[in-house]
Amino acid sequence: MRSPTDMTKMTRLAILGALAIVLSALENTLLPEVPFMPPGSKPGLSNVVTMLAACRFGPAATLYIIVIKAVFVLVTRGASAFGMSLAGGILSGIVITVMLRINSVNISYIGISVLAASAHNTAQLVISMLYTGSAVMINYLPLLLVFAVLSGIITGVLLQVLLPRIQTAADASG
Repeated sequence: MRSPTDMTKMTRLAILGALAIVLSALENTLLPEVPFMPPGSKPGLSNVVTMLAACRFGPAATLYIIVIKAVFVLVTRGASAFGMSLAGGILSGIVITVMLRINSVNISYIGISVLAASAHNTAQLVISMLYTGSAVMINYLPLLLVFAVLSGIITGVLLQVLLPRIQTAADASG
């Protein structure tokens, strides 16, 4: 039988998973394509949830959010998008987890988010090159890294603003 603490954690992770899916769906349906970026480029707002899970619950929760988001992508956009989502999510999750653990240089959430976004875009580019069998996609890397910096700043700022509020609410609820 699970303890009330375990049930609370599971409930919070389920809510985070649902939030990640909702943010991903909204981002894919409401935000227009960025004109100068490769098709499908989005700011990755659901990555705020991934970073939140990493900060509050650790690596296993981070992987749970990554897999939930990737399965949603599989169901809504197909196997190719799933592979790219999963690869990007796993590499960025590793970066987030490692940076949070070894943060001896006190890098901010914004810095971690920029590194994670860069890792995510790089992994997706590698998967894209494997799918197409062409190294030509590497030409997008500089543009993707610029976009990763911008999107990483956005998600990092959101996390910096939200995390203290979430911590306060969690402390108040027990």
